[in-house]
Amino acid sequence: MQQKFIPLPQGFEGICCNVGLKSDSDDCLMVKSNTPSISMAMYTQSLFAGPSVNISKAENQSEFQAIVVLSKNANVATGEAGTQHALHVRRLAANIMKVPENKVLIASTGIIGQQYPMAAIKENLASLPDQPLQHLNAYDAASAIMTTDTQPKYYKTNCGSARIVGIAKGVGMIEPNMATMLSFFFTDANLDKATLEKTFKNVVAKTFDATSIDTDTSTSDTAAIISNGLAGSVSLSDFEEALYTCSLELTKMITLDGEGATKSIIVNVSGARDDKQAKRVAKSVVNSPLVKTAVHGSDPNWGRIVMAIGKLEQEIDILPDKVTINFGELSVYPPSVENSHQDMRKQLTRYLQQDEVTINIDLSIAAGQFTAFGCDLSEGYIRINADYTT
Repeated sequence: MQQKFIPLPQGFEGICCNVGLKSDSDDCLMVKSNTPSISMAMYTQSLFAGPSVNISKAENQSEFQAIVVLSKNANVATGEAGTQHALHVRRLAANIMKVPENKVLIASTGIIGQQYPMAAIKENLASLPDQPLQHLNAYDAASAIMTTDTQPKYYKTNCGSARIVGIAKGVGMIEPNMATMLSFFFTDANLDKATLEKTFKNVVAKTFDATSIDTDTSTSDTAAIISNGLAGSVSLSDFEEALYTCSLELTKMITLDGEGATKSIIVNVSGARDDKQAKRVAKSVVNSPLVKTAVHGSDPNWGRIVMAIGKLEQEIDILPDKVTINFGELSVYPPSVENSHQDMRKQLTRYLQQDEVTINIDLSIAAGQFTAFGCDLSEGYIRINADYTT
């Protein structure tokens, strides 16, 4: 883990506060760029996308200058009243940050089907316009957007003279169908709008959109990046590499902190017809409850990987005789003559006792590849979600 206190890049300031959604910690984050900025944002494709998502999607995605995030209440499936409440929160936040409303991205996450406690929110935000915004650090910003997360998720990378600081939240209801959970990046690198959009989409596709905890797509998923350009121009290839590193580290934090998780799972698929096929195979394996529980119990039942690949019955160019499956460096399929069944099971059991389990699958068709990130499935996941609202 990086140092605890990582300041946001130059030109960004904000405030963390409690607006009445949590009983004992900050539940609202506001961050803005003090200078003109460019941005890019991506959202859930859920049919029940919340008002915050719909309001933000309706704006110009390249012109956000600020964000406001509320945690512990998703304000989803709340009808027209929920939409009006979200608009009111955005208006209050815009006033506090002195930014035009249409340049404020609003996000919200937590319990679905409950209205915002607007009386409490208005009262708690009433005094903030008189308080100066602060140079926030990533730890506090990430802490303010947590729901069932056990720890704040934040990371920093450098790109020449520029910095990228990312924060994220998410431990359950995670099977992104666009971007992810909630994740926000702030950078002082100077980029044009087209480059920022293309780079952000590329990175999200290989990190957050490659993540799955429980196959359930959230109604509130939002990922965004804001760039104010104060550090000057940077190498575009270096910037994409730095943003990828930052996103990948946050992705790994999310999977390791998955609800009830004790181990992270990485599934590398190579030799596919194309990257899309590789993604379908990788997601099928990382999402399988049987694979997840086997990893959790260190059960050397590698046949569950075979099952997860085989159930993709439309992928008729996947031929079992050409597929190879390894756990780390340990080959399990096809069976090795040199390594007896019992010896292999013992080796696999030892390997599965690690905190991070890597499954490598080669389809031997062409050059398509994809890596998916997930976690095991434990009794803890059931307990957390059985008692979530009680």
